[in-house]
Amino acid sequence: MDSTALPLKFSQKEILSKLKDWSSELGFQDIGVANLDLHSDINYLESWLDSGYHGSMAYLEQNKEKRYEPKELIPGTLSVISVRCDYLNIDLNDSIEALEKPDVAYIARYALGRDYHKVLRSKLKKLANSLQKHIGPLGYRVFTDSAPVLERALARNSGLGWIGKNTNLINKKEGSMFFLGEIFTDIPLAPSKIKPTNHCGTCKECIDICPTNAIVAPYKLDASRCISYLTIESKKAIPIEYRKSIGNRIFGCDDCQLFCPWNKYAKLTTIADFAPRHGLEKTRLIDLFLLDENEFEKITLGSAVRRINYAQWLRNIAVALGNAPTSPEVLQALEKRLIFPDEMVLEHVTWAILEHKKNLTKPQ
Repeated sequence: MDSTALPLKFSQKEILSKLKDWSSELGFQDIGVANLDLHSDINYLESWLDSGYHGSMAYLEQNKEKRYEPKELIPGTLSVISVRCDYLNIDLNDSIEALEKPDVAYIARYALGRDYHKVLRSKLKKLANSLQKHIGPLGYRVFTDSAPVLERALARNSGLGWIGKNTNLINKKEGSMFFLGEIFTDIPLAPSKIKPTNHCGTCKECIDICPTNAIVAPYKLDASRCISYLTIESKKAIPIEYRKSIGNRIFGCDDCQLFCPWNKYAKLTTIADFAPRHGLEKTRLIDLFLLDENEFEKITLGSAVRRINYAQWLRNIAVALGNAPTSPEVLQALEKRLIFPDEMVLEHVTWAILEHKKNLTKPQ
C-alpha cells in the first residue's frame, strides 16, 4: 500500500463516527482502531510456542515478525480497524442441552451457518469501500481469522474487550460469541482510547468445565489438548485418553464459552448467513456417519466444516458414536465402516465398537 495523508477536511472524530454508522448497517456490533504496539504479546506467544502448546500447527512458528508488526505483513499500514460480529445462532441453554443428547451430533455454534470467512470478508470490503468513497483513495487489505494476524490482541487494543482466562476476547456487554475482523489501511487514524478492564476476577468456570483440561492455567491454553484442535486442526488419530471426554462433539467445542458467566449477555445474531443450515444443529450421529462423501460435501458446501476432510469427519463421528448409548443400530452403523479404506478411520471405528462390546459384557 502507498501511504497517503488523511484529508484535513475530515476530522478523526468524524471518520470514526462514520465508520461506526457504516459498520452497524453491515451487521457489526462494535468497531475500534488498534494501538499497533503488540510487544507485550511477543513474550506470551514465544513462551506458548516453546511449551509446544500449538501441537502440529507449525505455521504458527512462521512469520513471527509479521504478527508483531502489521507494517511487516502489509507494507504501508498505518492503522488497523478492528470489528466484531455476533454469530450466536442458538440459545445458550439449548446448546448446553444439546451436549446432553449423546445420540445427536454437536457442532460448534460458529460453524453451523455459512463460512464466516466469506461473510466477514465481504462485509469488511464493503466497509472499506464506504470509507474510500467518503475520504478518497486509500490502500487496504481485509482479514478475518486469516494470515499471521494477532487479531485478539488488535481487538483488545481497539477497545473491543479483554482477553479472558479461556484466551477468548470477552466483551463486558455481549460476552464472547462473536467473530473478529480487521482492515489494514494506509491512512493514519487515531487509536481508540478505550482500554477494557479485565473482568474475569476469581472466576474459573472455563477452566473447570473444559472436558480435556486444555486450559492448563489462567490465560494459557494447551491447544494440543483442546477438542477444537483434536477434531479440526489435527489430521492424525485422536489420542485415546481424550476420546471419552469428547462426548458427542464432532467439530469444535464451545464449553469454555457456553459456561462463561459473561455470555449471559450474548445476543443472537441478526445475520441470516449464520443461521444453522441442513439441520446440522439437531442431526443424529448415525445419520451423519452414514453419509457418503458426495453427501458430506453437499451439506458442508460453503461451511466452515469444510476445514476438515471426509476421513476426519468419519474419525470424529466414530469417536462420538463410541460415546453414544449402546444399541444394535449404533453397532451396525459402525460395522458398516469397517471396510472404509483409511487406517485412521478404521482405528477409531474399531475403538468405538470395542467400547460398545465392553458395555454389552458388563454385569447388568
